[in-house]
Amino acid sequence: MNFLPEPGAIEAKSMAIIEQLIGDFSFPEKEIIKRVVHATGDPEMAGLVEIHPEAVRVARQVFAGSKKVITDVKMVKAGIDSRKTAQLGVAVYCAIDDPAVVKEAEEKRVTRAMAAISALAGLLTGSMVVIGNAPTALAELIRLTEAGRVKPALIVGTPVGFVGAAEAKSALTRLAVPYVTVHGTKGGSAVAVSIVNALLNLCIREDSGAILA
Repeated sequence: MNFLPEPGAIEAKSMAIIEQLIGDFSFPEKEIIKRVVHATGDPEMAGLVEIHPEAVRVARQVFAGSKKVITDVKMVKAGIDSRKTAQLGVAVYCAIDDPAVVKEAEEKRVTRAMAAISALAGLLTGSMVVIGNAPTALAELIRLTEAGRVKPALIVGTPVGFVGAAEAKSALTRLAVPYVTVHGTKGGSAVAVSIVNALLNLCIREDSGAILA
């Protein structure tokens, strides 16, 4: 069995295969969709991704302006490319292990991800908020936004699961906030990470003047 040992060659071949599998999408949205399919190994994901028309533009504004990304869980924070965030001066926050968050979740009998989003409410306005794992965290973010307490610049919402995930993501698309989501029960931290990293790539390539096909 023949394997490609070089990482760059593997990625290039993967992307070429994905191009053939997913069909026609417009740039730059296609770059995000390709990364989601690459992260999941599932070409059907291409048909589930929904990208708000302003999402890419607003992501660039966040990376150039507030420079804050808030995540629901550590897995999402860990997966976001730290070299690229460092290059852009972007800070990534996650409060799920904060002792006060753990205590509040226990006292209120809610998920830690939900309590973590509430605890970081002061950072959410003008920031990119990335919910990759917990439907309850996305539901809390939507509640805070609808109540006028916060106004995120962009929400990447891809929680996975059979309880509340599809409903929360559907509600996300009705907010007056740009978003990227994956409809239905599919999603997860790897999907959210792939979207954020694709947005970072687009921003850095634009800054460098690179021309993408």
